[in-house]
Amino acid sequence: MDVQWLLIIHGLLTLLVVVSFLCGQWPIFEGTPIQRIHYFLTFGAYDYFLRFVGSVFGEKAINAILSVEYFCCDRPNPVLQIIYLAIIGITYYFIAKSSFSYIPGYYLSGFHRSSRYTSLLGVGIGVFFFLLTSFADPGTVKAENVSQYQSAYPYDNIIYTEKECSTCKIPKPARSKHCSICNRCVARFDHHCGWMNNCIGERNTRYFMAFLLWHLFLCLYGIVALGFVLAGRLKELRVVYILTVYYGIENSFRKLAPHVVQWLLGSYNTQILLMVFLAVVSLLLASFFGYHANLCRTNTTTNETVKWQDHMNWLRKVNEARASAAALKASINGMSSERKPPDSKWKTFFRRSPLEDSGAVVKNNIYDKGILHNVWEVISPPSTRRSFLRTKSKSS
Repeated sequence: MDVQWLLIIHGLLTLLVVVSFLCGQWPIFEGTPIQRIHYFLTFGAYDYFLRFVGSVFGEKAINAILSVEYFCCDRPNPVLQIIYLAIIGITYYFIAKSSFSYIPGYYLSGFHRSSRYTSLLGVGIGVFFFLLTSFADPGTVKAENVSQYQSAYPYDNIIYTEKECSTCKIPKPARSKHCSICNRCVARFDHHCGWMNNCIGERNTRYFMAFLLWHLFLCLYGIVALGFVLAGRLKELRVVYILTVYYGIENSFRKLAPHVVQWLLGSYNTQILLMVFLAVVSLLLASFFGYHANLCRTNTTTNETVKWQDHMNWLRKVNEARASAAALKASINGMSSERKPPDSKWKTFFRRSPLEDSGAVVKNNIYDKGILHNVWEVISPPSTRRSFLRTKSKSS
C-alpha cells in the first residue's frame, strides 16, 4: 500500500509541476498557487540562485553565470541540439536493451519481431525531421526578396504597419520580425527554438509541426509497447495466479494492485521509469503540438498572439473609458434635468453597468482566411510557390 500511495503522490506532483510550468501564466490561475509555482519555476528559482551565488562567491561568479546564460540563451549554439540527440539516443538504448528480448510476447505478435529495425527507422525519421527543421531556411527576409514578402503579406494597419528594420536597414514585411539571436529578419516569424538552434518561420513551420507530431507518436507507441511487454510478462510468469493461490491474496483489483506494482517495480523498474519519462514527454509534446496546431488553424503565430493580446487589452481600455465618459455625461445631464422618482433598490441592483455595454472587442485578423487555406499556407508557404517567383522576376 505504501508503494501505491507513493506512486499516486509522485504522479500528482508531476502533474502539478507540468501544469504550473505550461499553464501557470493563464488568467484563470491568477492569484493561485499554480501561478506562484510557475513564477518560481520560470524566474524565481534562477533569481534566488543568482542571489545565493552572489552572497557566497561575489560579483565575479554572477558575471560568469550571466556570460554562460548569454552564450546559451542569447546566441546561436548547439547545446540543446546535442542534448536532444543524447536524450533520444540514451532512451532508445535503454528501451532496446531492456525490452527487445521480450518481443514477440504474449500480447505482442510476430509482427513486432522486426522491432529492432522498425524502431530504429522510426527514430531515424524523427532525427530527420529534427535536422530538417534545424537547418532549413525559416524564411529569411533580404533586400532581394523583401518586395515579394510585402506582396505576400500585406499590412493590416492594426498590429503591422509599414516600417523599416533598424538592424537590417530594409523594409519590414508584415508578420516578420528581426530575431536578436540569429540577427536576421524572418518572414511569418513564430519564435526562436533553442532545441533547433533556428527560428521557426514561414518556410520551416511545416517541418516543426511534423517533428512534434512524429515524436508524440513515437512516445505514445513506446508507452503502449512497453505496457504490453509488462502485461505479457505478468501473464507468462503467472504472477496473479501465484499471488492468489500460494500467498492467499484475494482475487480483486484493490488487493492485487499493490503487490503487482511492487513486483513490477522490483523486476522491471527500467521499463517503469521509461514509461513515466515517455508519459511526461508525451504530455509536453501534446500540449505544444495542440497549441501550435490551433495557431496554424487560425493563421496566427506565437509572436502575433502577444501583439493581439496587447492590442485587444488596449481596445478594451479605450472602450471602457468611452463608456465611463458617456455614463458620467448622462449622470450630469440627469442631475440638471427634471427630478424623477428614484428607482427601487432591486432595479438598481440588477441594472447593467454602462461599462458592460461598452461593446465587445473583435479580433480582426485579415490573415485568417479559413481552416483549409490557413493549413495549406503552412504546408505550402507563399515563398515556395511559382507566383512568388513571378513577382520577384517582375520586380527585378
